[in-house]
Amino acid sequence: MIPKEPTYRDRLQPWHLIRHLPNCQRLTVARFARRRDAESYLNALRHLMPAVPHTIIFVNAVPVLDENTVPIPTQLAIEV
Repeated sequence: MIPKEPTYRDRLQPWHLIRHLPNCQRLTVARFARRRDAESYLNALRHLMPAVPHTIIFVNAVPVLDENTVPIPTQLAIEV
């Protein structure tokens, strides 16, 4: 997958709720502008699907330093 420049929408919603899949894969379930919204949604999912693991992560892209570099996504996993 080729990294892309983050869009305006990506910068507005940096909190992602992900579902862990087999073989170290993940699925983005929802994106939020505020961490509190992501935590509330995670609590609702835990009540509905207690056996499925979910994690909240903060996704932010490092700005491009020059024309020869590509942005590297940085992620911070938040265990709630």
